[in-house]
Amino acid sequence: MLGIGAAVLFFVAFLINAADLSTNDVFSSTNVMLLGLTALALHVAGIGSGWSRRR
Repeated sequence: MLGIGAAVLFFVAFLINAADLSTNDVFSSTNVMLLGLTALALHVAGIGSGWSRRR
């Protein structure tokens, strides 16, 4: 699930960068890209993957 969220954040960052939108410092394309990288790192680490193994 976090992988899909990361893909959406990367797409939003691409749109902000490609359209050359002037946003405030919080929603700049770099900050949105870093949020996507954080979500992707959590997904790769196994957090939020949706699968749980119980014994």
